[in-house]
Amino acid sequence: MVRPEDIQTYIARGLACEHCEVAGDGHHFEAVIVSPEFRGKNRVQQHQLVYRALGDRMREEIHALSMQTLTPEEWAAR
Repeated sequence: MVRPEDIQTYIARGLACEHCEVAGDGHHFEAVIVSPEFRGKNRVQQHQLVYRALGDRMREEIHALSMQTLTPEEWAAR
């Protein structure tokens, strides 16, 4: 069973993150991801970057991932 910490590691390995926080129960996960790579991209493009970082794990290990993607500026303004 995949753990939230595993998903956090997978994302951080494939995407430059200033902050990455993942919670979940082994089947359903929620993530807050802050990356400078999100600048100038819409939400769909940002989520595609995360999916790319997760690769085949998104189909094989992770069944549901809800995410909030933010640029460093959006994160700082919270």
